[in-house]
Amino acid sequence: MSTSMLVRPIPLVAVALAVVATLTACGDLHAPDATARATPGASSPSALGASPYVEPGAGDGAPHHNDNNAYRRAGEMPPAHAADAGREAARIRPVLERLWEQREWDPATVRTALLRLGYEEERIAKDGTRLGGTLTVQGMSSRWKDDGYVTPEGARVALRVHDDACVTAFLQKSNFDVRTNGPYPETGCFEPPYGH
Repeated sequence: MSTSMLVRPIPLVAVALAVVATLTACGDLHAPDATARATPGASSPSALGASPYVEPGAGDGAPHHNDNNAYRRAGEMPPAHAADAGREAARIRPVLERLWEQREWDPATVRTALLRLGYEEERIAKDGTRLGGTLTVQGMSSRWKDDGYVTPEGARVALRVHDDACVTAFLQKSNFDVRTNGPYPETGCFEPPYGH
């Protein structure tokens, strides 16, 4: 007699009970030990503490949030360079405010007004090497709206005060702003768009 003949078929009732037991257990929170089970207020996953897969400082963010968004963190500025950037921001702010009040925010007008302050346009070689100058004025970045990308009217400004210190600004119909920051790893003075 072969060994396959010795195996008895599992009764259909036993299979059905196993499936029901598995399905009814979905969503239950099971404590890993008796101490955790007896802890008051441990009825939700957040009451059990942070997930072991979330980086420190990421709050309730996704696992590896800090690593995934490192490209969006500006570099550090030494205090002396931060002060220099602050002085340049104070020079730029009134010019942008005047342009905003005059409802002039196209990149060519903004560039011309800022070049009058004595800045020189930044020049970059095809390989990314900086060739001189410190000022970059561009149109606004495109954004997703409704069912497609749109590019709002306005200008964005980057002034490289030092290799590790920048002034960034934008000017558009709704508002304007001027800030100081260190450079971003991949995009220089401009804050990079979200990648995902």
